[in-house]
Amino acid sequence: MADEALFLLLHNEMVAGLYRAAEQGEGENGRCTTKLESMGFRVGQGLIERFTKDTARFKDELDIMKFICKDFWTTVFKKQIDNLRTNHQGIYVLQDNKFRLLTQMSAGKQYLEHAPKYLAFTCGLIRGGLSNLGIKSIVTAEVSSMPACKFQVMIQKI
Repeated sequence: MADEALFLLLHNEMVAGLYRAAEQGEGENGRCTTKLESMGFRVGQGLIERFTKDTARFKDELDIMKFICKDFWTTVFKKQIDNLRTNHQGIYVLQDNKFRLLTQMSAGKQYLEHAPKYLAFTCGLIRGGLSNLGIKSIVTAEVSSMPACKFQVMIQKI
């Protein structure tokens, strides 16, 4: 439980620190999102390497996505993804109805515009994990009502 609180505090401080630096002229807001996504990418690569060292090889792309939604998500966020959907053409939608990094924010609409900056790290986390499993992807996030969010994963064919 303590490690979860530390992760939440660290994440909030990373986001706040990067955006505070941008406001003081040390960077641009667009670069903050990119930097957070890059941090998440590197963390995702390391975590997936650690989590899969004793796991059998995955059969296909869908098996990898199921692993991300169940095992990976449970280890990082203490719960499974609530819903995984696919069009079987390389697009997956992962839905979390109570996303931990957004639950600290108010459920009101006034914070809806700030939600994307709190999702950039997680987009990188997913992309980094998939990258280390041999899947090149683009990951975007969408929030329509707090604290629920959807992560869209578009697999890029090489």
